Amino acid sequence: MKPLFSHGPLPVYRLLVCAIVAVGLMVADLRLTRMEEVRAQLSTVVAPVQWVVSLPSSVLSWATLALSDQRALVDENRRLREQILTLSHRVQRMADLTAENVRLRELLSAARQHDMPFITAELLSLDPDPFAHQMVLDRGRRDGVHVGQPVMDAAGLVGQVTSVSAYSSRVLMVADASHALPVRVNRNGLRFILQGGGSYDRLNVLHVPDTADIRVGDLLVTSGLARRFPPGYPVARVSEVVHDPGEPFARVSAAPVAQLQRSRHFLLLFPPSQLRFDDLGWDGDIEAMAIEAARAVVGDAVRAPAPEDDDEEDR
Repeated sequence: MKPLFSHGPLPVYRLLVCAIVAVGLMVADLRLTRMEEVRAQLSTVVAPVQWVVSLPSSVLSWATLALSDQRALVDENRRLREQILTLSHRVQRMADLTAENVRLRELLSAARQHDMPFITAELLSLDPDPFAHQMVLDRGRRDGVHVGQPVMDAAGLVGQVTSVSAYSSRVLMVADASHALPVRVNRNGLRFILQGGGSYDRLNVLHVPDTADIRVGDLLVTSGLARRFPPGYPVARVSEVVHDPGEPFARVSAAPVAQLQRSRHFLLLFPPSQLRFDDLGWDGDIEAMAIEAARAVVGDAVRAPAPEDDDEEDR
C-alpha cells in the first residue's frame, strides 16, 4: 500500500501549501461576506447526507426511549393494579366492619332497653343436622354462663343454653321442634304455649281455642311463667290463623322475630330472678318446664271473649 505522504522534500512542500490555503480560506471567511453564502449553499447540499448519517443514531435513540417508556408503563400498570386490589380488599373489610358495628350497636341498644346484666357472645358453629336447630357460642362456664340462660339477638329471643363447657356453650333455638315456652299476646295478654316448628321461619302456637282473640300480626312475648325467660321479651309474630269448621282448636303459626339464620352476635342475659334447673328441682326437660304454665294458658284462652268478627257472624 502506497503511503499518503512520502518521505522527502516534495511532501513537505505539499503540506506547507495546504496549510497556507487553509489559513487563506479562514481569513477570507472572516473578511469576505460572500463566503457565508457559499457556506450556506454547501450546508444545504450536505444536509441530506448529514441526515442519512445521523438516521441510525436517531432511530436507535427513539427505539431505546420507546422501550424504556413501555417498560415504565408496564411497571406502573402493575403497581396500580396491585394498589387497586389492596384498596378493594380494604373497602370490603371496611364494609364488613361497618355492618358489624351496626349490628353490635343494635344489640347493645336492645340490652339497654331491658336494663338487665348481660354478656355478649359470638357464633362459633351451627349444628350440621338440618332437623336440629342448635348453635355453639364462644362463652362458657368461665364467663358465668349456665344451663337455661336466655339468649337473644338485637330483634328478640333466640333460645336458651342447654349445655356448658369451660369455653363454649350450646344453645337450643326457639325454632327447634323440641323447644317450647309459654308466651302471651302482647295486645291482650292471652297466654299460650309456643313450640318450635322444625324450621327457622315457623313456630306453632299450641292449643288455641277456636274462639280465642288472636290475629295475624299479633306480637308474642315471653310471659315469664316458665321461670326461665324474663317476661316481655319479643319471641314471634303471628303469621297464620286457620279456623277449621267443627274443630275446637284453631291452627296458629308464628314467625320468629330473631334473625336465627343471620345473627352472629348474641346477648346472654342474667335475669336477677332466674332460677336454675337445680333450683327448680326439674330434670331439665324443656316441655316439662311448660306443663305447669299450660293450665293457666288454656284457662285464659277458654275464658277469653270471642273476637268481634265472630260475634257479628253469629248475629
